[in-house]
Amino acid sequence: MSEPPGTAVSDRSAPPARAPAKEPGDVRGPAPRPPAEQRVLPLRRPGRWIATAVVLVLAAQIGHGLLSNPFFQWDRFGYWFVRPVILDGLLITLEVTAYSAVLGLLGGIVLALARLSGSPVLRAVSWTYTWLFRSVPLIVVLLFLYNFSALYRTLSLGVPFGPAFLTFDESRLATDMVVAVVGLSLNEAAYASEVVRAGILSVDQGQHEAAAALGLPKRYQFARIVLPQALRSVVPNYVNQLIGLIKGTSLVFYVSLLDLFGSVQSMGSTYPGDIVPLLLVATVWYVILTSVVSVVQFYVERYYSRGALRIVPATPVQKLRAALRHLPARIRTGATP
Repeated sequence: MSEPPGTAVSDRSAPPARAPAKEPGDVRGPAPRPPAEQRVLPLRRPGRWIATAVVLVLAAQIGHGLLSNPFFQWDRFGYWFVRPVILDGLLITLEVTAYSAVLGLLGGIVLALARLSGSPVLRAVSWTYTWLFRSVPLIVVLLFLYNFSALYRTLSLGVPFGPAFLTFDESRLATDMVVAVVGLSLNEAAYASEVVRAGILSVDQGQHEAAAALGLPKRYQFARIVLPQALRSVVPNYVNQLIGLIKGTSLVFYVSLLDLFGSVQSMGSTYPGDIVPLLLVATVWYVILTSVVSVVQFYVERYYSRGALRIVPATPVQKLRAALRHLPARIRTGATP
């Protein structure tokens, strides 16, 4: 396209003209510098600072009340915290939790596979079991098993509806530990089955089809392809169940098993003036156990997230270091920590 005569045409592709060089003896000052770019400041949120201050004040008041109130008897708390009777009860709590967690998870896997199988009988039995034990309170299950000998004095193994080869005395077989572990395991298996089933269903259907197209055996498909991916969903949900199981062991006191809570109740009956510090002892030990499980949960989830996330989540130590490193800059800019 041609321009009319006399029109100045600017060539945008041409390089910008340079400033004329300074001649010797030129007394002019330096060329003015372009204005500096303005730094982008974060949006100030005074509401967050106010909420943070209120929370800190409340936390300080609660902490001061716990430490200054003589009713808590912290000296007696320190006396009872590591007493042998408390540690023996803590050991029983750990044993019952470990056995019940393993048996409950194994039972949950079996029930989940039965629920997902093609057999209508297995699906019906699995659904009925899960429905029943999720409906009945755990304390009822424990008390029912504790009085099971009133219904069946002996247990036998043999031909169904035929002769028995082995006979057991139920009263000798069902000790307090066995009753507690069996009751908790039966209850835990019902909840674990739903957790495992949800984890298996969360795996993309294309993974199953790809494994089947390669001609892999069903057992290999489940163990090497489906289960590792399902664990990303199973682990956090089952750890919640495990934390509930740790607290649920306090009910075994009602079947004459002196776990941590049972030991605290027994000592509280013997020393009525120390009921509050004894309850604080049980509370702190339960908090410690659940906190340890939560830490293990974080690292297990971090391990299984390697194939799903581009960046592995930072550990609490790494987050603390980053927060301390950026704290001065946050304070200068007025950002909420």
